[in-house]
Amino acid sequence: MSVNKVQLYLYDLSRGMASTLSPMIIGKRIDGIWHTSIVVYEREYFFGSGGIESCNPGSTALGEPLERIYLGETEIPHGIFLDYLNGLSSSTFAGHTYHIIKHNCNVFSNEVAQFLCNSGIPKHILDLPNEILQSRLSEVIQDFIGKLEESARPVSEEDPGPIIANRQTSPDFDALNSEVEATRYNSFILQERRKTLAEKLAKKERKREKKRKKLLKQGEKLPPELEVHTFVEEMADTEAVNGSGVEQQLPSERAMELEEEERQQEEERKKAREPPIVFKDVLDINVEFDALVGLIDGKLTPEEQTSLEELHKYMLENEGSWALGDGFLNFVGRLLNDKDLPKEVKVRTLNVLALAALKDDVILLLHQDRRDHIMMNYAYDIDRISPEEQEALALFICNMFENLSSSEWLMYISEWTYNNQQISNIRVTTKVAVHSLLSDREVLQDRGTVIIHNLACKEKMFKMFRLRQILPKGSKAKVFDDVAVELTMALLQYFNSKPNEENLFRCMKALSKFVEVSRQEVPQLIQMIGPDPKTFKGQSPRVDELIDLITTKIR
Repeated sequence: MSVNKVQLYLYDLSRGMASTLSPMIIGKRIDGIWHTSIVVYEREYFFGSGGIESCNPGSTALGEPLERIYLGETEIPHGIFLDYLNGLSSSTFAGHTYHIIKHNCNVFSNEVAQFLCNSGIPKHILDLPNEILQSRLSEVIQDFIGKLEESARPVSEEDPGPIIANRQTSPDFDALNSEVEATRYNSFILQERRKTLAEKLAKKERKREKKRKKLLKQGEKLPPELEVHTFVEEMADTEAVNGSGVEQQLPSERAMELEEEERQQEEERKKAREPPIVFKDVLDINVEFDALVGLIDGKLTPEEQTSLEELHKYMLENEGSWALGDGFLNFVGRLLNDKDLPKEVKVRTLNVLALAALKDDVILLLHQDRRDHIMMNYAYDIDRISPEEQEALALFICNMFENLSSSEWLMYISEWTYNNQQISNIRVTTKVAVHSLLSDREVLQDRGTVIIHNLACKEKMFKMFRLRQILPKGSKAKVFDDVAVELTMALLQYFNSKPNEENLFRCMKALSKFVEVSRQEVPQLIQMIGPDPKTFKGQSPRVDELIDLITTKIR
């Protein structure tokens, strides 16, 4: 098997401006605004708003990298790697999932590096977004970086164009150019402030319009602040202050159009996959949120109170996940782990999260947890929490399968250390599934069958089968084979409890999938441990059909 070197190419999108301007913009010096890519198999691979792209090494408009960092070597065949990238490009790293701060090229480089050679990228590169998020000009800087990101796109390989980094210039020219760029940047900030103000006014008007329509429908008289002319006057005042008009189409309206397009694309992808089982109607968000507020009232710090208000905006006012600040997950961690708070707080928190999991943009919240693993560390301890918490946690995991991106997140194989053990998202998800299935509580058993059913129906379980056959047992890429075996053993044990038809169907459906994922171990387990699936025949035609399918695989 051939060995290929894996490198990280590091670029500074700001071309040195970040180190000069960052002290006055964010009050702290940062060395660069980092863009990274993975170079392997004589190609450069990176992620941006256009999805996953590749080019000849160093042939983007950024020119030569600032630094080439050796990450290790890989024995994974090139064809298998391309299959892996194709899987990422249609799920976790599709173009619409890109976020300049929370889910960017550096997240992609780290994920791919882990896959190729089990080595992450330098921590200071991944930590850079926190410097931006903590800035009072966070939104403005994000937009600015977004514009810089466009320069990372590959140039035509037939006509590579100039390598900007190689251009020789005089010191005087560089100094003048820096001043020009600084002036442009300040102008850009001013324009973004204007756009932000216009968007806030538009949002305010939409709320007014909703209230106005409600009052008109009820036949009540409109108060002065809801008169139609109000918004027009406010926009005129804005123009007077800024010295410029507002575009005919407000940025917020364009954003809403883009969100609608992405929602429609997501719906199409959902239709093409096997539908997951989720619980949409077992909880009422108003009831859960009000109960949570009542339990923690007077027990929060000012920062935590702000996070609670952000949660209200996200869940009850239907604002996007952008409403959740960078300290939000610390707030969640406190509610889940503070032993001085009653267990009911944890249950209500998990219930709210279970409803949040049904939202299309929950993945942006989940990606904030990639460093501290607050939610997954808590989930890993499912056997140490109260039964009520276990049921709420299992519900949260079930609902995470509603969206493609969040269900992929549950199956991440990148590892971290917790309580002296190496765990990953897929390991945690598997533990929750097995523990729930083998519980003596009926509700928990029911949710365990759902998690296992949804896991088994994920396409990712079947991808890269050729790679798993090539690599030695115990290697990281064979994790889904191990998961299939572990879940099969749990299913066989669960069958001894004589499940009802619905749960039996889910389990047989999962088992029929697992005999395809692990074509040797799973059939052997069924034959050695039992019970024989044929003993469950006669409960329903759909169960009988699955049993026949499994039987043909284990002969």
